[in-house]
Amino acid sequence: MSAATVSLWREDSLEPRDDCDVLPATIEVADSWLVADGTVRGLELHRTRFLTSIPRARYLQVNPDAFWNAAIAAIPRVGMWFPRVELRLQLLTPQLLFRLREAPKLRRSITLATHTGRDPRTAPRFKGPDLEAMTRLRTLAQKRGADEAVLLSAEGWVAEGSTTSLAWWRGDALCVPSNDIERVDGVTIRSVITLATALGVDVLYETVTPSELQGLEVWALNALHGIRIVTSWIDGPATAELPGRLATWQARLDALRKPLPVERA
Repeated sequence: MSAATVSLWREDSLEPRDDCDVLPATIEVADSWLVADGTVRGLELHRTRFLTSIPRARYLQVNPDAFWNAAIAAIPRVGMWFPRVELRLQLLTPQLLFRLREAPKLRRSITLATHTGRDPRTAPRFKGPDLEAMTRLRTLAQKRGADEAVLLSAEGWVAEGSTTSLAWWRGDALCVPSNDIERVDGVTIRSVITLATALGVDVLYETVTPSELQGLEVWALNALHGIRIVTSWIDGPATAELPGRLATWQARLDALRKPLPVERA
């Protein structure tokens, strides 16, 4: 994947910059999504999550609504892109950043490894503050031969992946972690739950350890890949796959794609 093109929001416009990452910065809020030839899934959900995660009382000087609209307008309508928007602090100064990144190769399967050390998350229900920590966990998992690390709650319940939401199937019922388990509110898993509810599929909210997923079909979901089937879990449960189910649900998810909106007035 090529290097990101970075634009800084200044004086109500996006200003291309190549020096934004020279000095250290702390990410407060971030969001990203896949754009395929000008179409995207759940864009309004991403917008709501990003804007409502910003503590407006602390950042009266930023204009995230106008920034969001400008960022959407700046995304090319041809090609595969994985843009990211950020609110961050650099030298105690709040900044809104837009990163236009080419999308990496999409995959249908994934290998997991359970993170066994301390939980490094500082804001488990928000996307942004823990991005660097999650990247480090994923890197450690990759050294073990996995693609993704699985985080557990203090009680040992399955919570989420370092860049994914997790779900599994018990027969014809879709299962997800209990809402009491702290994790990021994933847009993709929320979309799948909505689809399941509309189709009359039972959705169960569970507290489970990795070993209790033995023999089940397990999914990892995020905005980039959509749904990936877990084919291996290092030092974890053996997983299964019902032929055709992943393809069916990925097609349903992709049917939610809509064209990017024109710039808001």
